Amino acid sequence: MEDLVKGLVNVALDHIRGGDADTHDADDRSRSTWAEVVSANPDTDHDSQLSHGTRIKEQDDDTNNDGWETADKYKHHKVNKHKWDQYKRPIDEQDYSCGVETGIDTEPSEDELTDLSKGLGKLWELDLNRLSPGKDYQIDCGEGKKVYQRGDMAQGSLFSWLSEEVLVRPTYSRFCSLLDNYNPHEGYKENVTHEERQEQKAFIEEISRTAPILYLHKYLSAKGVAPEDYQDFKNMLMGLWFDLYGRGGTSHSSSAFEHVFVGEIKQREEQEVTGFHNWIQFYLEEAKGRVDYQGYIFPRRHCQSPDSETQLLTIQFEWNGVLKSVSSTLIGVSPEFEIAIYTLCFFLGGEDNYIELGPYPVNLKCYRFGNRLGSAFPIADDS
Repeated sequence: MEDLVKGLVNVALDHIRGGDADTHDADDRSRSTWAEVVSANPDTDHDSQLSHGTRIKEQDDDTNNDGWETADKYKHHKVNKHKWDQYKRPIDEQDYSCGVETGIDTEPSEDELTDLSKGLGKLWELDLNRLSPGKDYQIDCGEGKKVYQRGDMAQGSLFSWLSEEVLVRPTYSRFCSLLDNYNPHEGYKENVTHEERQEQKAFIEEISRTAPILYLHKYLSAKGVAPEDYQDFKNMLMGLWFDLYGRGGTSHSSSAFEHVFVGEIKQREEQEVTGFHNWIQFYLEEAKGRVDYQGYIFPRRHCQSPDSETQLLTIQFEWNGVLKSVSSTLIGVSPEFEIAIYTLCFFLGGEDNYIELGPYPVNLKCYRFGNRLGSAFPIADDS
């Protein structure tokens, strides 16, 4: 194990040296609803705004006078992408959040340093940016099914609404700006532009000011895995999450970020969705009609089925018409939290990491791809 850790540290340091990863109280919150669709108006400026809607299982013929087709009486909101252009500028020319509030303890305790599961549990507590179900968003799990069952068990979409303020939060907004930088088909070489690289660096800079990432740095540096210098540590995160590697027989065709958060479509034999474990990506792709939610997967033992309050889901869906028969995701957690837990598992955990995240017994799976992070995702520990 010691040799493995040393090897991973060397990889990280090599990167650093190399330079350049129904009706609710509408008065007290804004919502988007999946009862609406993206405008069919060809004059819509898709480069300046991203529309949040849903695939439609039943659609009315009504068209309101502002160009939005609707399937019901509500109108969804749009997320303005104008500020995303700022993220393409050099990182020292951008504005960032002020950082963690005074009084937040991001120093790992001796118990946490001794027990990785306690450290991972602490990250859940430090996720100050996590959403609250019923307050920030609403989901409808629909009906359940076995993994091998086919057919749509959900009458509607997974997400019913999302508060308009969520995706303008600094780390959420910067995370969203990264999602359209990738070709979803596995084996196609990625061409990362200079502007996209700036977006990556700006994302790392933004999350580096949050409690989970500050804690992650102190934990890893205390273990001798990460450099004490914070800029070097940020470079290490860039390398781990955004450096390209080969997958599907083609070099420079994938990265940890793309696989884990964005998802890929495997081209060999029968097409298959791999990765795609992030709820924000699911929300946005469902909005654009590219994701068809088909129900949750029954727990392996007779325990409580998920409901609108559940934040760890095992589901089945199609993405761009390609099936993912089983997928698990943490709903409402922040981007910085997921980066932190999977990075910690990669450097100090194993393939299986049995822990508790708040009320959820979880096995955090972490797969290495040589010296790279190949995949990481949660599995509900209901066995």
